[in-house]
Amino acid sequence: MNTWRNASLAVTAAALLTLTTACGQEQGTASPNGQAVGNAAPAQQPAESGYGSSGGGYGSGADVAAPKAAGQLAVQESKKLGKVLTDSEGFTLYRFDKDTAKPPKSNCDGDCATAWPVVPAGDVTAAAGTDASLLGEVVRTDGSKQLTVDGWPMYRYAKDTAPGQTSGQGVGGTWFASAPDGKKAAANADSAAVTDPAGAEPADAAGLSVRKDPELGDIVVDKRGMTVYRFTQDSAWPMKTACTGDCLKKWPVVAPVSKNSVEGVTKKGFVTFDRPDGIKQQTIDCWPIYTFAGDEKPGDVNGQGVGGTWFAVSPDSKLVKTTK
Repeated sequence: MNTWRNASLAVTAAALLTLTTACGQEQGTASPNGQAVGNAAPAQQPAESGYGSSGGGYGSGADVAAPKAAGQLAVQESKKLGKVLTDSEGFTLYRFDKDTAKPPKSNCDGDCATAWPVVPAGDVTAAAGTDASLLGEVVRTDGSKQLTVDGWPMYRYAKDTAPGQTSGQGVGGTWFASAPDGKKAAANADSAAVTDPAGAEPADAAGLSVRKDPELGDIVVDKRGMTVYRFTQDSAWPMKTACTGDCLKKWPVVAPVSKNSVEGVTKKGFVTFDRPDGIKQQTIDCWPIYTFAGDEKPGDVNGQGVGGTWFAVSPDSKLVKTTK
């Protein structure tokens, strides 16, 4: 635990998080042997375990003497998952496929509950705009009461060490972030796909593609048509990011994208950046790429030129310096 705390303090104190990579060799991942280095999250347990591993955050060591109350629940918008339910501090709440909702029953005990700390039923208030009647409780085998949403027991994930993280998404193929109604947040992701003016949704939108902006010219967009940006304080070699903590709330990372789903964008240096904060990020020509929370719909370029450091990306990975 002390090691994790020291690493966290180092991240807070440093302006940059640096990661030595093999990006110049255009490997599929930007860290040796596919593992993150520096302050990266601990290695995940085999997917078939369904539990992940304990460490960091809520689920490690003696600090987990008692479950932490959820308080006022909230709903956060995730670029990847849509609406995600969080506790009062912004930590993601999860559900487990091996549990049942009707009747409510938790099947996560022992080591599982260390990696996936339960959310207690007491001191919980429904998120604004959500149905409070969906909140309930289930009595666990030890007699404690756990929060449920539409019958599904709620958990946090030990490897989520900062608000807004969703490191537990898809672990073991059984753990998923919860939507406000208790359904899997991943199931809502399809609704975020790009739609045409008539409302028709394309069957196979490209993971990254090119859009011609009337002022900026050809720029890269993600699957939803949202503008992709680069940060001039980042670097490609050695690969490092200067956008951490609150910065990521305004500038969410672009999640890893398959090369086969890329249209019109250079695939040079097209690798996954295993960031020291445990988040996986797509790169173009080894540069980390982001979207902007201030862009509300496809076609928006509100992030262009922000702070003189954020710029849209051209198909060959160069910065589009033209400002609005």
